Amino acid sequence: MFESDVLDVPQRALTGDLPEESRVGELVRDAHSRFAPVTHGTVADYIPVLAEADPDLFGLSLVEVDGTVHDAGDTVATFSIQSISKAFVLALVCDAIGHEEVHRIVGVNNTGLPFNSVIALELNDGSPMNPMVNAGAIATTALMPGDTAEEKWWAVREGLSRFAGRSLELDERVLRSESASNHRNQGISDLLTSYGRLQGRSEEMVDVYTRQCSLLVTADDLAIMGATLADGGLNPITREQVVSPEVCRDTLSVLAACGMYELSGEWLFEIGLPAKSGVSGGIVAVAPGKGALGAFSPPLDRAGNSVRGQRACSYLSRALGLNLFASRPRPAKEGDHDA
Repeated sequence: MFESDVLDVPQRALTGDLPEESRVGELVRDAHSRFAPVTHGTVADYIPVLAEADPDLFGLSLVEVDGTVHDAGDTVATFSIQSISKAFVLALVCDAIGHEEVHRIVGVNNTGLPFNSVIALELNDGSPMNPMVNAGAIATTALMPGDTAEEKWWAVREGLSRFAGRSLELDERVLRSESASNHRNQGISDLLTSYGRLQGRSEEMVDVYTRQCSLLVTADDLAIMGATLADGGLNPITREQVVSPEVCRDTLSVLAACGMYELSGEWLFEIGLPAKSGVSGGIVAVAPGKGALGAFSPPLDRAGNSVRGQRACSYLSRALGLNLFASRPRPAKEGDHDA
């Protein structure tokens, strides 16, 4: 997953602010030019319309918590948000019903199995285990405010639009294509129902979840949405308080543990940022207190993560000192005790 052209970048140990704006912009542009020539990966085709994506598209955006935007490449190209939506719907649900209820109903532990695993449900007495796998995401979507499926869908769309700072549109072609091929999700939803783990009618909740995944975003949108989580729920562009700081903390902890599915440990080890990917080629990675990265490039590796996107995230995490676990020794002060 991580190549030598990324691992050779010196690790900048930083626990404070980002470097000056000109340096951040320079590094974002450098990351884009460095990885744009990469041709590895395959565009997703299990949702037929996704196979039409241009493999040469590559957008990279970094939004700071003060609203400063640094971008390079195809950052206004639209694509369906797909599984990245799970992170922000989780935040909305935590804000609506609270930390304890989400923990009790959905869970927060990594399954160690693929995102669409049925076995994980059976092994855990029907518990979805976490909101980032499909079972947990469908169960989480079903917890959105609203007495009907349409009310829940409106709440999802309105909530994700508040994160992005603009009204997000539904891609009807993606919705039709995905609805025609989501038999596995329907089976997962039926299994959740059989265990008493799903609120609402199975087919309706799958439909809301499918619409949720079909919302159109850009790399800039993802960076703004991630920067909202990075700054205690305050959107850096609109200055609207979308969710509470406590909800951001809970959401980012789940992303760190489960956001990249069974490779979450490897991602955290190498990059050190809470993150979420989607099969359309998007990635959002969040540096709390600093900002967020939004990347878009359709070719994926075997785990379903954007090849260019993850390399750019790894490069910028190292070059900008974004890794949550990076630090530098504190300078010795007069009066410090000798070892």
